[in-house]
Amino acid sequence: MKKMSSQREEPFDDSPADLPSLEKLHSPTGSPPTASLSSLMELENCVSNLSLAHEIVVNGDFCIKPKSPPTDSLEGRVTDIIHQAFWDSLQEQLSSNPPNYSQAVILLQEVKTMLGSLLLPGHVRLRSQLDDVLDMTLIQQQVQHGALDLHRLAGSVINMIASLCAPVRDPEVRALRDLKEPVELLRGIFRILGLMKSDMVNFTIQSLRPHLLQQAVQYERAKFQQILDKQPASLDNTAAWLVAAASEEAAALPAQCDSPGPDSRALLSATAILNRAYMHLLHWDPHDQKYPESMLMDRSRLDALSQQLQMLVLEASVLLLTATQCRGVTFSLQGFVGKLKQTITALLEGSHTREADLKRALLELGEAVLQQVKETLSTQGGGEFPQESQDLLRGQISDLWKSNNPVRTLIGERVRGFLLAMLQGGSAKRRPELHFPLGLLSSEFAELGTAFGRIVHFNRTVFGPFYAPILKKLLLPSGESETGEDSR
Repeated sequence: MKKMSSQREEPFDDSPADLPSLEKLHSPTGSPPTASLSSLMELENCVSNLSLAHEIVVNGDFCIKPKSPPTDSLEGRVTDIIHQAFWDSLQEQLSSNPPNYSQAVILLQEVKTMLGSLLLPGHVRLRSQLDDVLDMTLIQQQVQHGALDLHRLAGSVINMIASLCAPVRDPEVRALRDLKEPVELLRGIFRILGLMKSDMVNFTIQSLRPHLLQQAVQYERAKFQQILDKQPASLDNTAAWLVAAASEEAAALPAQCDSPGPDSRALLSATAILNRAYMHLLHWDPHDQKYPESMLMDRSRLDALSQQLQMLVLEASVLLLTATQCRGVTFSLQGFVGKLKQTITALLEGSHTREADLKRALLELGEAVLQQVKETLSTQGGGEFPQESQDLLRGQISDLWKSNNPVRTLIGERVRGFLLAMLQGGSAKRRPELHFPLGLLSSEFAELGTAFGRIVHFNRTVFGPFYAPILKKLLLPSGESETGEDSR
């Protein structure tokens, strides 16, 4: 059965791809585990299962792939030495006179086990063929009589691999047929079997994904409740996150609403608090360790969106400054904006994580923008670019490294307003309009807003029942009946 491979890489197994899975040593025997240790291990398994299920559901490119350490690392060098020593030992056994097949027979048994694990219940003929090709009783007899033909057995195994592997593995299978040395053949077979094992897992994941999507909300709620039962403090950071958002929302409320009624205020505030809390995650201080527990599974995605947001704010700021100094002349010239956006993106990429990198990138960007403006004006008859304007634009771009830069702050507020409006609107048809210069990056902002909204919607659906009691305490005075929503 042919299987499709996917793109996203995740750790699968620490076992090397070209080495049979050796039995792991057990921990030294001693006192039985205590109740607390047992509970901790159970909690860890629960968190692991929840994280894996969540990743499969929200990440369409999720893929498990065998993990190998970097070749230039200490772990990689030690691993290479161990692997080479294993295969050198096998080569020495097979080269002895007479050959020693004890280790080779063990490897053949493991090949049979790995191939068997890749067969489906309907593969009756292939399972029978596997038993015939790797008949371990017959192989032992051949060893005893010096008649074992490893090359012939390897060829039969390769034929079975060719009938089972995904199309992407076909070139590697063809390369196996060109190998003549038994050790190299066995090593190559184990490597491909390891890849096929991950292919099978990924195929299974993709097959189960539609069913997981249907049950995801209930499953994640139930799993998180299990975590909460074992660790009651598992919502402390989440509560603090919502309390902080509620305080800010309360301070901003008079400016938003002149005379809200008690019922409408409770209903409005529940939604507004959550939206404000979600917006905080796009500007989370990396030094703040109290990340809300309910958002931990999406933190890597939110961090990536945060970095993307910072980049877009800087790009929009540069576009605004350039248009201001050029009085919009060059922006009307054909192709100028597209080339300028490419230049800004290329020079700012990866520069936002360190202040020194950002300063250097903005200095280079200032010169690149000036050069592009002057070339465009020169070639398309736009007139001269005054030296005073050049110096001012260069300085303004270089000053964007400051987080409190007025232009950067202005653009940031507009972008936050756009994202907040997308959360409140909940529909692409109700998407707010982006004015200059944000309109020049409308597709990028819309993509970011859609990705952010998808995370928020799923999280609100799953964790709404956990947020509701916290929000109720924040919104309703003691003893007052609940009039607000449950935040789902």
